[in-house]
Amino acid sequence: MLTTWRSVVATTAALTLLACANVQAADKIRIGSPYKTTTLDPMRSAAAGNIETYGQLYSRLLRLDESGELAPGLAESWEVSDDGTTITITMRDAMFSNGETITAEDAAFSLLRIRDTEESAYPAPLQTLDTAEAIDDKTLVLKLKSAFAPFLGNLEVFNVGIISKKDVEARGDDAFTADPVTSGPYMVEEWIPNERLVITPNPNYWRKGYPKNDGAELIEVVAENTRVSMMLSGELDAAREIPWSQVAELKANDSISMPLEPSTVIYMVLLNHARAPFNDIKIRQAAAMALDTPAITEAMTFGAATPANSTLPGALRFHDSELAVNTYDPEAAKAMLADSSYNGEELVILIADNPEREKVAVLMQAQWAAIGLKSKIEKVDGGTWWTRVPEGDYDSAPTWWYNETTDPDLAVRWAVCGSCGNRAYYTNYNNDEVNALVDEAAAELDESKRADMYRKIEKITTTEVAQIPLYYPPFANAYGDRVKGLSMTPALQWTLEGAEVVK
Repeated sequence: MLTTWRSVVATTAALTLLACANVQAADKIRIGSPYKTTTLDPMRSAAAGNIETYGQLYSRLLRLDESGELAPGLAESWEVSDDGTTITITMRDAMFSNGETITAEDAAFSLLRIRDTEESAYPAPLQTLDTAEAIDDKTLVLKLKSAFAPFLGNLEVFNVGIISKKDVEARGDDAFTADPVTSGPYMVEEWIPNERLVITPNPNYWRKGYPKNDGAELIEVVAENTRVSMMLSGELDAAREIPWSQVAELKANDSISMPLEPSTVIYMVLLNHARAPFNDIKIRQAAAMALDTPAITEAMTFGAATPANSTLPGALRFHDSELAVNTYDPEAAKAMLADSSYNGEELVILIADNPEREKVAVLMQAQWAAIGLKSKIEKVDGGTWWTRVPEGDYDSAPTWWYNETTDPDLAVRWAVCGSCGNRAYYTNYNNDEVNALVDEAAAELDESKRADMYRKIEKITTTEVAQIPLYYPPFANAYGDRVKGLSMTPALQWTLEGAEVVK
């Protein structure tokens, strides 16, 4: 009897612990994304899955408030000199997840680490920063190389999170990445690469009353159909990138919402200008005019997106919605191709192996064939795609990108500037006038003059076909009714800290 009683007690206790664990797991907000968390160091990657993660682990000096305006973050206040070249920041009282004070020295260290480290994946937002100096624990002085209108907004970009100088220098980069000290709303509870990242509230987070939940599981779900089925079964509270063909099905489900949130995303086609055939502007223009972008937009997104009219996202400030160059005209495309250096060679459309990329590639291939431009589709895994494209080992490649802010500066530096570090998104497009305009527009404090410069950049790069713009999509994210207050900002950031689980 005694042994049996003890067994019953032990079994009951185990079941109680399991039930508690299940309750705790159930209180985590479960988000499924096709994009993986591959590093926890905000300096080391600009990939989509890491961007989603960084905003949860690291606070920036500034943040976007609920209306999308710049608001104080770890910077409690700031002053800009009359000439626009000096920014004096007063740090708020805040602590890292390990309980140590966040100082101006930590902020200076974080910014300079992103700007100067060779392994830094995206230093562009801080290239105009000349010096960052901590005058004392609470005062940070940033001096710019010249007046730079977008700089304050760049202090909110995904990779400019503040990390602990003391911790990184004491433990080293590798240890920091494996088990980071964080400044944002969450800490790392468990990270299983290629599966999930589990985050838990940071008890020292500076925003009192936040997070409003018990944390989240960021689950890697690559297969589109699996994300949909997990949403329908209630296994996920939110899912990224619902296939456009299934948006209507999920919208019809009473327990799921599909708000189609605004984004700064652009789907487009990279062209390699460094080699034939796309080193010939006439072939690029023919390729652009051969593509029926309204029809492609309808086929790809079932009408949810807007056909693109320029090389820059339509949601950016100063976007020229009236621009119309190289629009769909197959007869003009045939004539242009006939007058070019094209000799009938078969070009390669390089795609990462997923259904959406393959679908758009098939549409491109058919429409190019209609004007006599021969192509074949080559599918590779995502890692290979990201190796070959930066190395220039491709002819054309349909893909997407987004801008971290609504200011166009980072967009033009990423996509069309040939002298800004990534060879105009690895296309090797390079126009000296455009490169000069990029810097001039950023230094111009007069908004109307800036608008004129960016519209000129749009016209030149779209006419010369720096890339072929396809469409401007919203975010097709799904949300279950177990959670309220969760959304995605145009900057690809979850509003996770303000989300609440409905009891």
